[in-house]
Amino acid sequence: MPELRKTDHVAEITWLGMVPPDRENIRSVAMDQARATYAGFEGDFHAGLTRPACVRVRNLHAKGTEIRNTRQLSVLSAEEMAQITAAMNLPELDPTLLGASIILKGIPDFTLVPPGSRLQNAHGATLVVDIENGPCNLPAREIEAETPGHGKGFKLAAQGKRGVTAWVEREGPLAVGDRLTLFVPNQPVWPHLG
Repeated sequence: MPELRKTDHVAEITWLGMVPPDRENIRSVAMDQARATYAGFEGDFHAGLTRPACVRVRNLHAKGTEIRNTRQLSVLSAEEMAQITAAMNLPELDPTLLGASIILKGIPDFTLVPPGSRLQNAHGATLVVDIENGPCNLPAREIEAETPGHGKGFKLAAQGKRGVTAWVEREGPLAVGDRLTLFVPNQPVWPHLG
């Protein structure tokens, strides 16, 4: 039995971006294509095989401790972004304000795909879903700067819809318009979560 099960779910990349290494904020810059390397997107602020531990893993590691980088990419769903936009009463939500790497369309409840799932394009480039990317104040600040009065609503509107973090398992090119097939772990949910 394979460890990962191919699903019928296929997503299309509708947007790609990278956060410049000399960033002043979390804003990403749009791209038509990207090279996914083992370290992430070439030239991206979040690229690297390792990273310093941040507040998201504070119950495991002291801040600044070098750990494996499983947060190379921020992947969001166009459908969930539309739900966030509606909840915030905005006409649109620019992915650059969220520091997004990839926007996909076509996978329902994308933020809830199981950790360890894979997304693979026809070239073989493969991304591994780490965990849900919890909403934080950094995108809220950027939204507030562009649309005053709306930033404070981001965290609540994006709860359970902020997408996932991911890392590169197999290198390869990615481009807007690429189709990514979803593979999920062939494993039941652990019954001891309460």
